[in-house]
Amino acid sequence: MSAPLFLVDALPTGDTLTLDGPEGHHAATVQRLRVGEELLLADGRGGTATAVVTAVGRGTLDLSVTSRGYVDASVPRLVVVQGIAKGDRGELAVQAMTEVGVDEIVPWAASRSVPQWRGDRGVRAREKWAATAREAAKQARRGWLPVVAGTPDESTTTVARRIAGAAAAFVLHEEAGDRLATAELPETGEIVLVVGPEGGIAPAELSAFQEAGARTVRLGPSVLRTSTAGVAALSVLATRLARW
Repeated sequence: MSAPLFLVDALPTGDTLTLDGPEGHHAATVQRLRVGEELLLADGRGGTATAVVTAVGRGTLDLSVTSRGYVDASVPRLVVVQGIAKGDRGELAVQAMTEVGVDEIVPWAASRSVPQWRGDRGVRAREKWAATAREAAKQARRGWLPVVAGTPDESTTTVARRIAGAAAAFVLHEEAGDRLATAELPETGEIVLVVGPEGGIAPAELSAFQEAGARTVRLGPSVLRTSTAGVAALSVLATRLARW
């Protein structure tokens, strides 16, 4: 089993570090790492370090850094515009998409989204998505932490502007004739994928995205849920871009 990864605000500049706070508590108390065991540190921005536990305290670990590294950012960037879903389906989507390599997730206030992220509720909901992405990135041993955009969500107009500036943009749609598996992909820039909520994408929204330059594509004959469509599409792209 590979060494566990813990996220820190900044990697140590010296050869030693005390891992404390929530990450130290998780490492020492939950995972019960012991002296001599190895772990990974990451700053979420590509910087990594390998360290060995030299002492265990109450909710803390003393570490000796043995090596340092850097993971290049993925090119092109994979951005998923995820229609806000009811229940825990949004968090399930964020978790799975993070594990397969999404670079940015944009919560989208689609007209057919049942939940409405307004005021403090919206801020808390977005923070939950960000926390889910953080934990999934640790589980997947990712050097880059996905960005969760939105303040707390994005409108259709804002999403259309994002599409217009992308190198390529695709809307997952069950009635599309083209397949994502054969669509032309750029070598640089951003690839934006739009995933609708449970009720689908409204005709006016689809028109706005197409006018901004997006193409409608399908994955296959099955109609996938909003919690699985994004991760399936990312899996196709990861294979085609030789990330897998």
